[in-house]
Amino acid sequence: MGDRVRRKKMTTLSREETEALIAEVLEVYPEKAKKDRSKHLAVNDQSIEQSKKCITSNRKSLPGVMTVRGCAYAGSRGVVWGPIKDMIHISHGPIGCGQYSRAGRRNYYVGTTGVDTFSTMNFTSDFQEKDIVFGGDKKLAKLIEEVDQLFPLNKGISVQSECPIGLIGDDIESVSKKASANLGKPVVPVRCEGFRGVSQSLGHHIANDTIRDWVLDKRDGNTFESTPYDVSIIGDYNIGGDAWSSRILLEEMGLRVVSQWSGDGTIAEMMNTPKVKLNLLHCYRSMNYISRHMEEKYGIPYLEYNFFGPTKIIESLRKIAAFFDDSIKEKCEAVVARYQPMMDAIIAKYKPRLQGKKVMLYVGGLRPRHIIGAYEDLGMEVVGTGYEFAHNDDYDRTIKEMGSATLLYDDVTGYELEEFVKKIRPDMVGSGIKEKYIYQKMGIPFRQMHSWDYSGPYHGYDGFAIFARDMDIALSNPVWGNLVPPWKKAVTEEVQKAA
Repeated sequence: MGDRVRRKKMTTLSREETEALIAEVLEVYPEKAKKDRSKHLAVNDQSIEQSKKCITSNRKSLPGVMTVRGCAYAGSRGVVWGPIKDMIHISHGPIGCGQYSRAGRRNYYVGTTGVDTFSTMNFTSDFQEKDIVFGGDKKLAKLIEEVDQLFPLNKGISVQSECPIGLIGDDIESVSKKASANLGKPVVPVRCEGFRGVSQSLGHHIANDTIRDWVLDKRDGNTFESTPYDVSIIGDYNIGGDAWSSRILLEEMGLRVVSQWSGDGTIAEMMNTPKVKLNLLHCYRSMNYISRHMEEKYGIPYLEYNFFGPTKIIESLRKIAAFFDDSIKEKCEAVVARYQPMMDAIIAKYKPRLQGKKVMLYVGGLRPRHIIGAYEDLGMEVVGTGYEFAHNDDYDRTIKEMGSATLLYDDVTGYELEEFVKKIRPDMVGSGIKEKYIYQKMGIPFRQMHSWDYSGPYHGYDGFAIFARDMDIALSNPVWGNLVPPWKKAVTEEVQKAA
């Protein structure tokens, strides 16, 4: 009983206690590092309108301090361009980056790999020392020619440059222009060398700009048989089938999904996007740039939506329907009514088991704020959240989703996150693959919220059923009875000594 009391006290920290916790964790750092890291840790305050008044983000990671960020290449190759299934994506540089960027994100697609779809394949120029000395332009030109011969059904090629390319100055633009003219299909050079920017976030921006400059304009003036209900899904990478679950709902309410960016997407769909009536933006961080461009150039508005958990799904569906006529609004309400019994049954089953459980999150993209509602639908509470590579506008959106006095952390270090977990004592941690095994070894239930721990989808009504089941499985696994978290270990040892 004593442990439970102490635990409850620690998981419901006051503002003062949370501030004291941050100060305690920072004490280990030298003065310069402490000053820098203090800007990235904050106590949430819902009354603040702009996050820049409480937390700093999108800054360079401190040398010598552990970070789980990726690079600009990861943002372009792994996120924006990589899931486009009918294109060949060449990693121009040493072999390692290409290998680690393929097949890891579970961007599901329909097609025959190696015939008409290529997302999980590794195409690389395999840079060696001699290429650093003499340049890789000729090698790249030969590679493009050969992959097109080997895989003639590809609909285009992207050249994703790695760090050495930027250092030696290979002219990938010239090579791509010549190759595109010879092949009669798009060849897109992407200057996404890993060292550009502070994280993978700039890679998203660079990739968006290349889509703007090399793809969208190519269909300007072409005819397209449109309808008043054409929409595009932007920033859904179909991890575990997420985009499919979302698409089902949009089509059931009478909309026509013209394109998906970029999970299970094609370059033709990308080219047709400027013809839609509304862009539906899921991952704001990775695709807001191209959404803004299409709004400015083509007059296509974009709307952010959240399909995690029934509360946010209903809110988002009605927000989308409000853009269209009464027939869509009526179909929207019919969709909500159709799935409500299913949602009620899921919540009735799992909420009694999960009610009151505390969760700490640390992921990239949109998930640190989007999945809060899904946890709350199950009666769970998110007591800490943060991003690997967010900007201040991400935290602006997060402040309102999190409770006051809860913990916010940006580009958190391994040490900081572990200490926060030990002090706040959550029932579950949701983070990425880099953190997974640390917390499991600590005896803390963990869900990999980057690519759903080989499960999913988590979007949409179907996804919520899987999400609820997975959270229950994680927390109810009997293995946790054999592992003792750090905050229980001391109590256990005291009991053993007393006995």
